[in-house]
Amino acid sequence: MVKVEFTDEYQKILWQISLFKDMDNSLQRRLPQELELSVYEVARKEIVLKQDTYCNHLYVLLKGELEVNIVDVAGNLVKVEDIRAPRAFATPHLFGDKNLLPATFTASEDSVLLMATRSSVFKLISSVPDLLHRFLCVTGNCNKCTVTRLRILSYKMLRSRLVYYFMEHKISPDTALLEHNQVQLAEYLGVTRPALSKEINKMMKEGLISINKKVVTLEDMAALKEYI
Repeated sequence: MVKVEFTDEYQKILWQISLFKDMDNSLQRRLPQELELSVYEVARKEIVLKQDTYCNHLYVLLKGELEVNIVDVAGNLVKVEDIRAPRAFATPHLFGDKNLLPATFTASEDSVLLMATRSSVFKLISSVPDLLHRFLCVTGNCNKCTVTRLRILSYKMLRSRLVYYFMEHKISPDTALLEHNQVQLAEYLGVTRPALSKEINKMMKEGLISINKKVVTLEDMAALKEYI
């Protein structure tokens, strides 16, 4: 990683993340002064943070994309999610006695990362109740994503994992949006792409689902729910 200047452009991007969005102008002026900030350019495929290392900063992805992976007890690499900028991440692990990162974060394209020290973040959010509330909300949303991911992987059957994915990505009572292409979805579900493609085709032939581009129609909701 290469350290760069915290420019006005990066500052404007920082105001876009949910933690700082639509904040009072006076608080926006305080942030660069009171937070101990560092900004880095990260090259594609470079590891930003490693699993089981300490989380000592608030991390904000200002530009680019990160791939999040966990190495399980068997040594297998399990994809958790992709993080698109601008977004804060790993917030649930910033404070606590054992604040170890549960995953490895790798740049999947050239990216820009902002880091603020834990002590300066704590001091600021402790003095601003609205910012503390925002931080807790962001942390809660991160935990929700983790629970969803673990719930998917808890199913042994690929079909069950697929059905749960569809249910979690519903955009109407009987349709879901595919947020991943087949390669990404296979990694997300922890299976091979051929196995995923075969299962999707079987479900379509059985009349359980139909797919038009990225929209999945859940044709037989009652039958689908039996798998989860």
